[in-house]
Amino acid sequence: MIRYLPDVEAIAREAGALLMGHFARHVRIEYKGEVDLVTVADRNSEALIVERLRKRWPEHGIVAEEGTRSDTAAQYRWYVDPLDGTTNFAHGYPVFCVSIALTRQDGQLEVGVLYDPTRDEMFAAERGQGATLNGKPMRVSKTTRLAESLLGTGFPSHKRHANPNIHFYQQLTLRSHGVRRAGSAALDLANVACGRYDGFWEFNLNPWDTAAGVLIVQEAGGTVTRFDGSPFRLDSREVLASNSTIHRELITNFEEIFAGRGLEELPSVPEYVKSRQ
Repeated sequence: MIRYLPDVEAIAREAGALLMGHFARHVRIEYKGEVDLVTVADRNSEALIVERLRKRWPEHGIVAEEGTRSDTAAQYRWYVDPLDGTTNFAHGYPVFCVSIALTRQDGQLEVGVLYDPTRDEMFAAERGQGATLNGKPMRVSKTTRLAESLLGTGFPSHKRHANPNIHFYQQLTLRSHGVRRAGSAALDLANVACGRYDGFWEFNLNPWDTAAGVLIVQEAGGTVTRFDGSPFRLDSREVLASNSTIHRELITNFEEIFAGRGLEELPSVPEYVKSRQ
């Protein structure tokens, strides 16, 4: 059996060090569209990771966020997000990571590595081998009720008016201990895997956003599906991850929200102010 993790972790750590060098210098912001940010750090990190992967596994394909595409029909394919959390990074907010995943041609996840250079945290998993945080085994939380859960979610950087997630955010905030919006889907998945979050959901994600984190959650004992409970696939544009024990309750809540049932209205500002007096 080929052992990938030592080499992939070393590549992720090297890319993380590169990012931290740029972070300290406050890199210039560029735009890929009207609002999608990209920095020289994204591009330099991707170039480094791609070079290392090609040198170590030249027979593998690569799909990376900033445009690298090579041999995508290969039996194995790497999905790379060289800087997940670019908006945070560009504004000096220290929540971002490097994400690298290996999949088979049929979409089966084989390896996932997420490295957070600001906290020096390495989340890693190989299929069937469990998940680790800085080399130590980790597991999802044991929370059994949504009402006692801390959740994570994310919002798109563009066309927010057309995205329904604000309605899910409102309802699930009312039905849980709270919902956090950190700005890095990969780290949100890592936080489910290590038990900091009990669940996470997000719309309109790409394979490089989710591949590594999904495997890490699964290997840590969690469950990842689409919103209706159907199996997650690499081309899924939605992800629902949990510690497994609250997963059915999350799906039920999603069904209700999609159907418009049992929704709680927020109080008007005057009503809220009056209730606080």
